[in-house]
Parts: sequence; C-alpha cells; structure tokens
Amino acid sequence: MSKQNAGLVAVIGFLVLALSVLGTLRRQPDRLTTCNGSEMNALLAADLRILIPQHRDALLNDLASPIAGNPQGDVPLVSFLDYNCPLCKEMDLILQQALKHDSNLRIVRKQLPVLGPASEFAARAALASHKQGKYEAFNRALFAFPGLVNQRTTLVIAARVGLDVEQLKRDMEGPAITEAIARDRALANELYITGTPALVVGDEVIAGVVETAGLRSCIADVRANAKVQSSTAAKSAL
Repeated sequence: MSKQNAGLVAVIGFLVLALSVLGTLRRQPDRLTTCNGSEMNALLAADLRILIPQHRDALLNDLASPIAGNPQGDVPLVSFLDYNCPLCKEMDLILQQALKHDSNLRIVRKQLPVLGPASEFAARAALASHKQGKYEAFNRALFAFPGLVNQRTTLVIAARVGLDVEQLKRDMEGPAITEAIARDRALANELYITGTPALVVGDEVIAGVVETAGLRSCIADVRANAKVQSSTAAKSAL
C-alpha cells in the first residue's frame, strides 16, 4: 500500500471513530437526576461510578471515622457535614430518623469543615469526643444548637453531654485529629465534593439535602443492586 493510500485509510478510520463517539454522546443524556431530585452531569456521574469503588476502603474503613447505626449494616452511607452549615443540621435530622427506622443502616461520619475556623474547631472536638465514646451524643447536640457554634459554645456543649472538656482539648490538638480531617478533605476532593451536606450512597454522590423519601429510595436501590450482584456472582460460581 502506498503512503498516500495508507494516509487516506487512516483519515477514514479516524472519521469513522469520531462519528461513532459523537453518536454515542448524542444518545447519552447530558444530565442525570439523583435520588434527592438534583441534577448531575452524566459524565461526572460515570466518573464517580469508577472513583467511588476505588476509594471504598477510605470511605468505609478509616478507624478515625465514627460509625452510627449498625456497624455490620448491609447499607453503608457516608456523610460529609459541617457543624455550621444550616442544611447539614436539616440533613442530620433526616439521618437520625433513618437510623431509627432502618436497623441495617450504617452511617460513616466524615468531617468537612468548609465554613471557617469555628467549623474546624467543632470538627476537631467532635473527632476527639469519639475517644471518650460520646461522639453521637456530641454530634446531635452540636447540630441541635440554634445558631452558629464557635469555640466557646462547642466546649459548653461538650460539658453538657458529659465530656471531660480538659481531656477533649488535649486530644483535639493531637496530630491524629489533624491527619483524620486532612484525609476526609482529600477524600472529598477526590470525589468532587466541594460543599456540604454531601452523602455517598452506593456508587452515587448526592449533594444537598436528601428528603426522607428520597433517602429511602436510595437505600432501597443499593440493597436491590447488592442482591442482583450477589445472585449474578452465585450463578457465575456454578
């Protein structure tokens, strides 16, 4: 084959490939609707379906991340919240209700203090409270506070829930707390999470508040997909 003919074949091949890709993109929706009714770019959603499994261990098995609900639950849900985020206060109430009605739900708590030093202080205190076995009580009290928490109110709330405040202050300044928050921030960045509240449910990132019905739908989808995968794996093993 002459160089001219070879070049022509290469050009034709490139055009065929380009038209094929263009046709595929046209068939795919530009936007997808998540289970809280918000929209997500379809390409971003596809990217997350690859990224989330790659970061599953960091999402679910970081020993510094407190666990709420059933530690052996069949549906893990990862929350990224900020104690001074008004929508996070709303989201936490919904999560608390979900825990009451679903005994197989496992919530992994990540810290994402995006609203300044006061949020950072509260996040550090919350992680430090985990060492005293009072994270959930402290977490609920911080979110229930009517207004913004600062350093003083954070410590007052800590005392009210029975924490040893002096021990808390020592623990929250330790390198382990700094490293845990840094890991949570890096993980959020890897998953394109830039604000709060955000949840990771299955292979989906949900930004913003998820109403109770939407959250239940998400959880049901994760369970259904898990059953399908388990059934497929069982058939493959035969």
